[in-house]
Amino acid sequence: MLGYSDSNKDGGIFTSNWELYQAEISLVSLFDELANSHNIQLRMFHGRGGTVGRGGGPSYQAILAQPPGTVRGQIRLTEQGEVIGSKYANAEIGRRNLETLVAATLEATLLQPTKPATPEFLQAAEKLSRASMSAYRALVYETPGFTEYFFGSTPIREIAELNIGSRPASRKASQRIEDLRAIPWGFSWGQCRLTLPGWYGFGSAVEAFMTENNEKKAPSGKSGGLFLLQKMYRDWPFFRTLLSNMDMVLAKSDLALAARYAEMVTDARLRKRIFATVEAEWHRTAQALAQITGEKQRLAENAALQRSMRHRFPYIDPLHHLQVELVRRYRAGQGDERVQTGIHISINGIAAGLRNTG
Repeated sequence: MLGYSDSNKDGGIFTSNWELYQAEISLVSLFDELANSHNIQLRMFHGRGGTVGRGGGPSYQAILAQPPGTVRGQIRLTEQGEVIGSKYANAEIGRRNLETLVAATLEATLLQPTKPATPEFLQAAEKLSRASMSAYRALVYETPGFTEYFFGSTPIREIAELNIGSRPASRKASQRIEDLRAIPWGFSWGQCRLTLPGWYGFGSAVEAFMTENNEKKAPSGKSGGLFLLQKMYRDWPFFRTLLSNMDMVLAKSDLALAARYAEMVTDARLRKRIFATVEAEWHRTAQALAQITGEKQRLAENAALQRSMRHRFPYIDPLHHLQVELVRRYRAGQGDERVQTGIHISINGIAAGLRNTG
């Protein structure tokens, strides 16, 4: 089984996906030998969550982006609770989703096999992974006061009271990020509209990579680093799908709403310092995606989702403002059972509107 959730919480979005990609390649090599000697076949079990930070995203693209040899007529994956509801509650939609999974598996198996990534691509991905993980862990595990900021600026404590996800929210009776389960971790960042597990660290990684390769020039006159990243996006399904998922996550984020949630952090200096760090990385990541993909607008290649979000979000945004006020009252001891119920209803409403949440 390939685990997306905790690997993301430990090292960030890019490193999680890259390490799993390498693990799959190693397993294929191992089981090719076992298939010949012992007739043992390999079936990958992808423990994907609903949110991109836990391996979620469009299943069709995800299957086609798998390394060569990992989809040979079969693949196994998890479908999370809210994903099951949205995909299979309606019989017609359910059949369409099953057909999509079968079609992707057949294509990955029978059509022109995916070419292995070039050594140049693999080396670049390794460098991006190291820099991305360094930026991510510098914020989440090495920034003094980050835990206080997280528990103050997200409704994590209120989410823990709901009968959803892994129970309890933390494996131990503590407020350490290391002990927090991956579902409430990712779910909380979605509620405050930062969606941090789905993109943080990539902007810094691209910036460092392009600085390192700035002196190398491509035939087109572009920076050698940018030229290579654009080529990876164009020719490598793994890289393209990962960036497409980041693009979707950024489209669902909202810094203005996130700033409202940050106001719940009582330490003003801590609040400003950490939010400024997150905001700067958000802009770096958005710029990196624009440079690599050539698209300045989010979801430029997914008009249907862009339209859907444009229609849904005007209904979700007021719920965020209501939630912040209710949480503020509840934590100040001014709330009763009705306030708590209102918080839980707002959590469910925002999750239903955002989708890809847990």
